[in-house]
Amino acid sequence: MNSQGFAVYRKPYAEACTVVTGAVTEYASFSSLSRASGFVLAPFAPSPAEPVLVIGAERMVMVASADEVPPLPDFVVATPSPADRQSVSRQDYHIDFSNFHARLSQGEFQKLVLSRSLVIDADGQLQPLQLFQRACCSYPRMFIALVYTPQSGLWLTATPELLLGGSGSQWQTIALAGTMPYADRLEWSDKNRQEQRYVATYIMRQLEQFADRIDEEGPYTARAGHLAHLRSDFRFLLRQDGDIGRLLQALHPTPAVCGLPKQEAFQFILQQEHHRRSYYSGFMGPLLMEGHTALFVTLRCMQLFADCYRLYAGGGILTDSDEEQEWQETETKLDTMRNVLNHKG
Repeated sequence: MNSQGFAVYRKPYAEACTVVTGAVTEYASFSSLSRASGFVLAPFAPSPAEPVLVIGAERMVMVASADEVPPLPDFVVATPSPADRQSVSRQDYHIDFSNFHARLSQGEFQKLVLSRSLVIDADGQLQPLQLFQRACCSYPRMFIALVYTPQSGLWLTATPELLLGGSGSQWQTIALAGTMPYADRLEWSDKNRQEQRYVATYIMRQLEQFADRIDEEGPYTARAGHLAHLRSDFRFLLRQDGDIGRLLQALHPTPAVCGLPKQEAFQFILQQEHHRRSYYSGFMGPLLMEGHTALFVTLRCMQLFADCYRLYAGGGILTDSDEEQEWQETETKLDTMRNVLNHKG
């Protein structure tokens, strides 16, 4: 199915923004992206209802700043269904946490990521482009994107997590896990360090199948708005026969958004979480556009409906996780988009 979509995005630490408009092509899997180029919007779990989407770069415009982005193409913001209007309640989260934690305690999983969503009624007529501009102003260190396709609806994200970036043979990714409110001096708990190490070890093992000369740096503290995370950087040479689609299939979803062991955790999350993740915790960004790729995990995001916003957040659960602390972590992560709606920097 081909239809028209657009993406407006700004890379971390940049001022310039890019606007991409073009036909939208659907793909059934991450590995199918080996034959694609354009702006990617990929879900957590590809399905006929939520496919991998690529907006062809038929028209690209770069502007000096978010304030100079031209008017967006015509689009229709979806009216939310009854399910789209339902937040995950505190009781729903309690049920999910108890279920997830029990499986961890039984040794079935090493780690699971539990997510939730929150619906906020629209207050007045905020324009999507204005929200994008606010996000750019508030979060200079993050990848900011406003993306629309008829299949996915309209999404805004401000994410700190690079999934795959590079060009030619020079590529990079990161392991990002562990979360604390940002402060000048931070002491990371054993739980946060273990969570980050799970992600870093997983990424190294996946890269070894596709890359040479893999250099790892970290972990170190990285700021993302009002939050801090533990981060490790990986730089590597993609082999000449390196298949980007297969590499993405191997990497995503990482334990930062899914769990370990990967396939079992992935199926468990799909079956047990109280909401559907949709395009949250998938990934988005330019793929082989003018030879360059910068795909980011879709975190700190929301879907924009005609009269409400659906915000998403999640956190890693280990055997020593505390339910109330994990709930508060999701509350803090939801503040990334709440602050955009309320215009708090």
